[in-house]
Amino acid sequence: MVETGDQKTGSPIPNNSVFRFNSPFIQVILIGLVCFCCAGMFNALSGMGGGGQLDHNVVNNANTALYTTYAIFGILGGAIYNIIGPRITLFSGCSTYILYAGSLLYYNHHKHQPFVVLAGALLGMGAGLLWAGQGAIMTSYPPAHQKGTYISLFWSIFNMGGVIGGLIPFVMNYHREKAANVNDGTYVGYMVFMSIGTLLSLAILHPSKVIRNDGTGCTDVKYSNVGTETVEIAKLFANWKMVLIFPAAWGSNFFYTYQFNNVNGALFNLRTRGLNNVFYWGAQMFGSVLIGRVRLEGMGAGLARLGPAPDPHTAPLARLPSQPACPRRVCRPNFQTYSR
Repeated sequence: MVETGDQKTGSPIPNNSVFRFNSPFIQVILIGLVCFCCAGMFNALSGMGGGGQLDHNVVNNANTALYTTYAIFGILGGAIYNIIGPRITLFSGCSTYILYAGSLLYYNHHKHQPFVVLAGALLGMGAGLLWAGQGAIMTSYPPAHQKGTYISLFWSIFNMGGVIGGLIPFVMNYHREKAANVNDGTYVGYMVFMSIGTLLSLAILHPSKVIRNDGTGCTDVKYSNVGTETVEIAKLFANWKMVLIFPAAWGSNFFYTYQFNNVNGALFNLRTRGLNNVFYWGAQMFGSVLIGRVRLEGMGAGLARLGPAPDPHTAPLARLPSQPACPRRVCRPNFQTYSR
């Protein structure tokens, strides 16, 4: 087996089942389940409007802290991934989701806002790490001609988290028609799912251990160092293709506050907010299949080879510096990968 570019090539492996634990298919399912349990449940929690609290100000303040740190760690996340690898990156990021849900459970009883704001800031850091790891896996593990299928598979699993997460408050608060904020059991349910996702992140394999059915392997990572990553991140901002992504990144999440707090949170009771979440995130599952299968693969192999574009609703910047270091050079983002 010899190295060519940033992949290893060789003969097809004897056991070429897609259900091998070290196959890209299983690893993409695993990262989908991780995001299902963590980011998916967070989406459902946010979709309740004010995190399910009567006073939306506390969650608004937490979100301000969250997106401030998210903007920073969305950029730094790829460099951190390059240095410490997938498991520690994902585990560290996922654990902050549990803390955030726990802070809202705490606020249900003690009305102590600073803890929720601090948890939001830490979640912003963790989300940057999680989505940087997810971006590296999705752009390097699947074979080029199947990236559309793998993208739609991931986003369907991930958004199913929002669907299931919407059912939790719907069921837990079904008989509380006049309740102002969700009960403790709702937050506990979210924390259970987030804890499972955090543990599942430890099952993600190192890229060098992932083997495709044709015998090729993913990038054999040799970790970089802080100095190299700092310089390479700075260079990204001189790349005009990076600058073109800024408008989508700038406007990507602005509508969430209006939709979740001023529409769902203000016009509906608790159980109906949960039901609305089911349809909201379910529609994104449908959209991911159309984009992944119809656009990336259904329109020809040329588009399929382009791979994923950064999703403006979750972490546009987190996916830019997320490619792992290559054996003979440090991988930087391939902007052809993000072309639509």
